[in-house]
Amino acid sequence: MKVQVVKVGGQVAEDPVQLQALLKGFAAMEGPKVLVHGGGREATALAGKLGIPVQMVEGRRITDAATLEVVTMVYAGLVNKRLVAQLQALGVNAIGLCGADGALVRSHKRPPVNGIDYGFVGDVDGVNADLLASLLSSGFVPVVSPLTYDGKGSLLNTNADTIASTVATALAGQFDVTLTFCFDLEGVLDASGTVIPQIDAASFETLKTTGALTGGILPKITNALAAVKAGVGAVRIAKYDLKNPGTLIQ
Repeated sequence: MKVQVVKVGGQVAEDPVQLQALLKGFAAMEGPKVLVHGGGREATALAGKLGIPVQMVEGRRITDAATLEVVTMVYAGLVNKRLVAQLQALGVNAIGLCGADGALVRSHKRPPVNGIDYGFVGDVDGVNADLLASLLSSGFVPVVSPLTYDGKGSLLNTNADTIASTVATALAGQFDVTLTFCFDLEGVLDASGTVIPQIDAASFETLKTTGALTGGILPKITNALAAVKAGVGAVRIAKYDLKNPGTLIQ
């Protein structure tokens, strides 16, 4: 059985027009599927309204106790349930989950890295693929928020791209899985703005070394390559409307 995992985040999740296009494309996908989402910008906005300082290091959020409360409200509440409601309106039998639901995504608290304590941030240990398989076989479409569970009663803030990659990898043990990372561009672009049709591990190193690729696209490609190496059948980075092939990671 084929299963499609789609990850949406950043600008797309917060732009009503782009998000509606993504959800329509996702709803039109035939067969079992999973949606993984982020929501960092909305978490930042709510933290600002509540007077909670936002601390970022190389694009990663420092998550203290107050910030964990904010991201829990935003990720597992506002963003997740809004997506579920919109998908239901499109005829998709969506069910919203975070890592604690059914112990879906287990993780451990990240230790300090180079002297930086990231706080309540989780690094994934495993995914309950049997739970996902059961939901998919029952006709549900899981919508997964970027919060994981440490097995000791605590939630941890976890990178959504990483969750998408590990969810796809876990399902690849039982299904033929494809993974698509959606954002606001047609695919991975080179320095001239042209879509790069394919990227493998060797070409990725070259693109980084020459400076053709920099910034936030790097961890996305790193996660995509990890998924391919772990057995995911096909990984793409593509535009939110899901109409074009984008960039194939292999």
